[in-house]
Amino acid sequence: MTPPSTHPLNPILKGLLPNALEWLREMVGINSFTTNKAGVNRLGSLTAECFAQLGFTPEFVPSENPSHGNHLFLSYGNPDLKPIVLVTHLDTVFPAEEEAQNNFLWRDEPTQGRIYGPGTVDIKGGTALIWLMLRSLQLSRSHLFEQHRWLIAANASEEVIGAEFAHRTAERATTGAKAILVFEGGPREGNNFHLVTARKGRALYRIQAEGRAAHAGSAHAAGANAIVTLASAVQAAAQVTDYSRDLTVNVGCIGGGSVVNRVPQEAWADLEMRAFDPHVLQEGCRRIESLAGGPATPSEARLQVDCTGTSPAWPASSSALAMLEHWRGAAAALGVGIKNVSRGGLSDANYLCHLGPTLDGLGPSGANAHCSERTDDGSKVPEYVEPDSFVPKATLNLLALESLLSTSSPDRPSQLGA
Repeated sequence: MTPPSTHPLNPILKGLLPNALEWLREMVGINSFTTNKAGVNRLGSLTAECFAQLGFTPEFVPSENPSHGNHLFLSYGNPDLKPIVLVTHLDTVFPAEEEAQNNFLWRDEPTQGRIYGPGTVDIKGGTALIWLMLRSLQLSRSHLFEQHRWLIAANASEEVIGAEFAHRTAERATTGAKAILVFEGGPREGNNFHLVTARKGRALYRIQAEGRAAHAGSAHAAGANAIVTLASAVQAAAQVTDYSRDLTVNVGCIGGGSVVNRVPQEAWADLEMRAFDPHVLQEGCRRIESLAGGPATPSEARLQVDCTGTSPAWPASSSALAMLEHWRGAAAALGVGIKNVSRGGLSDANYLCHLGPTLDGLGPSGANAHCSERTDDGSKVPEYVEPDSFVPKATLNLLALESLLSTSSPDRPSQLGA
């Protein structure tokens, strides 16, 4: 076994790390909140400049939503080959006003082993790790880099995830992908690296109750209370949750009525449902939709149920688990471990997994994504990345990639593990 700290790749990666972190510092310094179109585009230009040093050609693709910036695709290699798609995104969840209010900016804390800042781990740190890996590959094993096609796909609006970016990516991988590698953050537990092979799918619903208004004091019995009827429907929807099947229903927003001396004629609730298994998700959808219907009694309101959006599940697949074995082999060679995890949150993997075998969580380690607050008592800690995770994770990813690519190109000798 060759520990990551003594592997031959280690001095190359350590030598490149200051450059990678300087790129990361510049990226974090640009506010790229999803609807800050100018900021997202500025970050896209900086990212294109970063990878231009490696010979990548940029392509900026406008988003369908006019309030979002341009998606960025960076390509290298023979366009006739199936690409290795390395996935990141340009946007964050932090408006500029929030960053200013919480003094949330690049903050290097060497004694803590952390760098704080918006996007440090979600996912600008992932972008910097992609650069570190590919630059190291160019310098150490240029033949391996040159014989394959690389496509870096950077979503302009991942934080409001939808199918559009996947469509644009598929247009650039018309015959599929050799691998889909998503560089969301990858936690560590001691010497075990988390890798993601499945994510829940999601269905969004709005339940609306249409009642009948009446004076609350003098004609209460003549009314049909929309809020009361909705409350029963909300309870029924929540009971669809089944933890034994990893099925969850969360009623997140609710509203209705106008004043207290009037029987409310309308009310609404928004919910989301998630599950790993597409069939379980579909069954849950049928149960939610079955709540719709007319009143059973004159005092009840009519219920309408509308699906307002879906995200496909990324269930664990044989192709993903087969690709994971290359990472397990690399980990064994390095004397570390792999923990295969499933995540309830969404990522671009949900929409891209149909293009080829997919792994997620390939980025650096860190924590507290989507948090900008800091308190003196430590009860609130903002997003951070662990800079000492970059070289070990890059080493693991590169060895696994070498194994994967050697399997698909057996005529090329295996050298990265030497």
